Amino acid sequence: MQLTLSVDMGEGPFEVSTTLYCWLLWERKTKQKVANLQDGIGFDDLAYLAYEACKLNKIVVPAVYDDFCKKIVTLELVDGEVERPTEAAPTGDN
Repeated sequence: MQLTLSVDMGEGPFEVSTTLYCWLLWERKTKQKVANLQDGIGFDDLAYLAYEACKLNKIVVPAVYDDFCKKIVTLELVDGEVERPTEAAPTGDN
């Protein structure tokens, strides 16, 4: 699952996208599986994913995760490929 996040650490917003590796690191940190996200995703989850995505994209961030969190002014989910199957909408013939 790829998420695009908008992050502003006080110098203007920028976007980063998660990778499979970001999610693997998230699973290791939280001891949860991505499949459990149907219950929702929290700000700490988004911040951690943004932190790892920044590092992978060579964006300079504080070495300590909590210091990164303290610098965040805004953090928003821009786009995400959330696989949620839906049923087809009824048509006039149904």
